[in-house]
Amino acid sequence: MNPADPPPLLGPPIGCARFKSRMEDFEVEEILGFDPTGEGEHCLLWVEKVDRNSNDVATLFAKKLGLRKRLVNHCGLKDRAAITRQWFSLHLPGVESPAAEELSGEGVRVLAITRNLRKLRRGCHHGNRFAIRLRDCTFSHAAAAERWQMIIDRGVPNYFGPQRFGRDGGNVELARRFMAGEVEVRDRALRGLLISAARSYLFNACVARRVEQGTWDVPLDGEVFGFADKRSLVIPDNRRGDEDERFRLGTLELTAPLWGGGELLSVGQLRAFEEAVAHGYPEIVNGLAQFNLQQERRVIRLRPQASGMTWEAPTTLVLRFELPTGTYATTLLREFIDLNGVSAEQQDD
Repeated sequence: MNPADPPPLLGPPIGCARFKSRMEDFEVEEILGFDPTGEGEHCLLWVEKVDRNSNDVATLFAKKLGLRKRLVNHCGLKDRAAITRQWFSLHLPGVESPAAEELSGEGVRVLAITRNLRKLRRGCHHGNRFAIRLRDCTFSHAAAAERWQMIIDRGVPNYFGPQRFGRDGGNVELARRFMAGEVEVRDRALRGLLISAARSYLFNACVARRVEQGTWDVPLDGEVFGFADKRSLVIPDNRRGDEDERFRLGTLELTAPLWGGGELLSVGQLRAFEEAVAHGYPEIVNGLAQFNLQQERRVIRLRPQASGMTWEAPTTLVLRFELPTGTYATTLLREFIDLNGVSAEQQDD
């Protein structure tokens, strides 16, 4: 079992399709989750970008306004090869908001401007809204409807996507060598990337093992429950007794560890299971303990919200859905179609 390419839940994909063959085939819209205050020292920009990296756009805004880069913030990183709409904040105390025309440019369009009392921080948004167009589908309309309904009803394992692990899982191998002292990594951003890859790898390993054993949606003794749209947890010591029923109703979800120092938050049967999985990756476990990371948890089920599917043409399917922040559309799609069944010439990464 390879945690960078973990086992699917629903069996083989129903077929192939051309994915991200055009820029407009992958649209992402940020769901902020709160209303800007309309006043304050932070200028908020609602921005549409095409074939532009989020960090590059932040750098562009900083240069155009003569700001330090650290004064331009955004909630998350959105795909470059896509049409995306997201919020940026500019720290402009005592300064009027710029006009949209000042900041718009090639591949960047400012759609709205407002103010807010606080700057945006990474991960502070509620989620993302997707519209994904699949072309040249090799599967029937009936097969698509059946599989999509299965995904809605059961959800899918909330794996970290392959982009977290780099090409051919290279980030994980570099992380292992870095943590073992075989290579030195001075760049702070790269160090953070490698640490995240290592934690994600262990998370995927725990979830994948539960999928293989048929317990990914069955509460075990010592379970830590969580909320799909929040980061709060229900640890064993704080249970009120109705957690299994709330899990059955979908209010609570099961979780797996984001590894750090100290003891796992799980106990009993589940802790023994998670420690047994981690035993297979000693260099990563020992390495993560060096970085003062706390033991954290992440829910192991991903459920699409506000979902729908439309056939634009006999072989062109559009999927629409919303996902919580920090999750991956590709994790959902890999349970639907063969993402590896499109040649490099056909697929735009």
